[in-house]
Amino acid sequence: MSIQRVKEYFRALGMEGRVLELDMSSATVELAAQALGCRPCRIAKTLSFLVEGRPILIVAAGDAKVDNPKYKARFGTKAKMLTPQEAEELVGHAVGGVCPFAVNGGVTVYLDESLKRFETVFPACGSSNSAIELSIPELERYSGFESWVDVCKGWQEL
Repeated sequence: MSIQRVKEYFRALGMEGRVLELDMSSATVELAAQALGCRPCRIAKTLSFLVEGRPILIVAAGDAKVDNPKYKARFGTKAKMLTPQEAEELVGHAVGGVCPFAVNGGVTVYLDESLKRFETVFPACGSSNSAIELSIPELERYSGFESWVDVCKGWQEL
């Protein structure tokens, strides 16, 4: 079970107690926001894609949507999300609980600029009813991210 992998990962860092296991589903941005009592934009959703045959994860704010021209400019290919089966096999977490922690080898993690406007965000922890509240520097540290990217739209506050 991938939540166990994530809990073990955070246990090694002395942070297992911060992993929240919720009584209700957090499988979608809306459900997670309701379960956590926060605005949907503060949910750090993790989207899984295939680039040149390799899985990548993009962690973005809950109100952000992938901008296809920006994505193609950054990664040189059209945005193609993994199927639920591919996500579980290639990333190591099932859809609804995909997160940038305790992922399979060969998975590259990117953080989207849409997250930088928050002090803390809530990514999932490997199951459809889990989360952890992290500051942006903590998210950077614990996600093992490769770099920041700007591949989303619809989140900029006017």
